Amino acid sequence: MTANQQNLDNLGDWSLEELLSALQRRLERILFRYQIPPEDSEDVLQEAVLTLIYKRSKIRDPEAWLVATLRNRCLMYWRSKRSRLYDSVDTSILELVAKPGGTPQERQEIQADLERAISELPDRCRSLLRLRYGLGYKPAEVAERMGYQASSIRKITSRCLAALTRQLTVSGFCKESSDET
Repeated sequence: MTANQQNLDNLGDWSLEELLSALQRRLERILFRYQIPPEDSEDVLQEAVLTLIYKRSKIRDPEAWLVATLRNRCLMYWRSKRSRLYDSVDTSILELVAKPGGTPQERQEIQADLERAISELPDRCRSLLRLRYGLGYKPAEVAERMGYQASSIRKITSRCLAALTRQLTVSGFCKESSDET
């Protein structure tokens, strides 16, 4: 091991190996509590450890810092999963509506289901979704028309898509359309 690698492994009085060994059970419990799948848990932990190594000179208590960072990484993991779900639902809905195939009756039924689900959403979401996806406005244009900051429109759109996803799930739309494909 080179001197540089040894410096990288040392975190105050702890070596990285000693720190991980001392915290192993606690870190495993955190991953279990946040229900991180086993195939992803190592990646989530590695991200936290790499951040620890990168910021080691600024960290006073590596043990507490690593525990808190792992919790935050677990939350970020699930936020990312939810975001990908909403994006895939968004893409699926757009593909279903735009799909040239299918009978006119099927397209009308899909359109009616979407309209029904959208009508159950709060006014803000209805307006945003109609501007963004019904009329094809770009996010900055939607923000301007609705009086929002351009920087916040993505988060608001995600929340509205999440509400639409929940509404479609309640009505059985997502299950039926996933069975057909």
